[in-house]
Amino acid sequence: MRPDLVAKYRHQRVPRYTSYPASPHFTDAVTADTYRDWLSSADPRSALSLYLHLPFCKSMCWYCGCHTTVVRHEDPIWSYLAALSAELRNVAGLLPQGPVVRHVHFGGGTPTLLPVQGFRALMAELRTRFQIAPDAEIAIEIDPRTLTPDMVEALGDVGITRASLGVQSFDAEVQAAINRIQPFAMTEAAVQRLRAVGIRGVNLDLIYGLPRQTVASCVDTVRQAVSLKPDRLSIFGYAHMPGFKAHQGRIDPEILPDADERVAQLRAMEMAVMASGYVRIGMDHFARPDDDIAIAAKNGTLRRNFQGYTTDEADLLLAFGASAIGKLPQGYVANILSLPGYLKAMETEGLATARGYRMSLDDKLRATVIEALMCRFDVDLAQVAAAFDTPHEAIMPDPHAIADLAGDGVVHLSGTRLVVPEAARPLVRSVAALFDRHLDPEGGRHSKAI
Repeated sequence: MRPDLVAKYRHQRVPRYTSYPASPHFTDAVTADTYRDWLSSADPRSALSLYLHLPFCKSMCWYCGCHTTVVRHEDPIWSYLAALSAELRNVAGLLPQGPVVRHVHFGGGTPTLLPVQGFRALMAELRTRFQIAPDAEIAIEIDPRTLTPDMVEALGDVGITRASLGVQSFDAEVQAAINRIQPFAMTEAAVQRLRAVGIRGVNLDLIYGLPRQTVASCVDTVRQAVSLKPDRLSIFGYAHMPGFKAHQGRIDPEILPDADERVAQLRAMEMAVMASGYVRIGMDHFARPDDDIAIAAKNGTLRRNFQGYTTDEADLLLAFGASAIGKLPQGYVANILSLPGYLKAMETEGLATARGYRMSLDDKLRATVIEALMCRFDVDLAQVAAAFDTPHEAIMPDPHAIADLAGDGVVHLSGTRLVVPEAARPLVRSVAALFDRHLDPEGGRHSKAI
């Protein structure tokens, strides 16, 4: 990316657009009663996805932006599993018969920190409450530092098909600066054990922009990561926001790479990954050319949701646990953020809905445009508007804003077709923001564009 573009957009704050509108724009107008109504009116023919949030970790990684808490013993986890079981039962009881589960995702926190017996029981309850397709993808996020042989055995027994391992960086100096000591051999052993029990889908998550990170250390991390032959890799940028995640304040901002260095790290990592035979998927994912997600990207069916880029085309994403966010045709539903609040709500209300967003036709139209940009970097506004029986003039962006981006070479506009060129794809979120009617000009709680 040109240095002048880095200088111009380095301080812009924009959503990651795993949803539209972004979650800061959710309100308490969506209640538990709203959610009950939406669930009961679900189409029995719908495809269904399930997300379960397990907000527990053994220690806090200082870079982390997830909703999680450190636990020293198992009692809080068992209490949480009891509440989660009640939520599964209550939500399933409100759904009509018929929807088939195509995707299940366990996120966190560290889902594999659960007691093995509790995890097995949770998976059994899912299969009891919901109709899970025999070929469903069942994915789980893993911290190799806490992965035990008993849990690996359980993952194989219950039918996990994909494991996403947090790596971030293999550089020992970087690991010390983020409070996550994880030698390469530890990750390698975890991958080998997972494959030995039949889990063929392996993802590795990497991060650039971490404290004390350099271009050389980023490339070395990629070299070691690809030696494990993962099916997919993701390369995310670290978002330093200690005002929202207090533990990030343990990171000295003076040792963070600046915007120019971040761009150099990203570009070097991308080049190293693609030189190893992986293809780019959207903004920050990479996969083997024969992987399902690479095929979806090629044929135009790639999607984006709260887990990032996906092949999941489900109409209903039901989310369980504290802070979990689901999506239904009518809009978004978000659970209570805090663990104590979630547990209390499940005791008294049977659901833990705290807020959400009811989508208008205009919201759905703009969400479609934004998803197309994020997944394909190419959208025909007239074509999308026609699918919503809306004149394309209703969603044409501000002419001055589009002219500014076009003048910078960040986007090309030909008639009603927008294309983000290869060199400007790290700024695709800035292009998507053209269609965001809810965006605070100051960026609010969002991460920097670069």
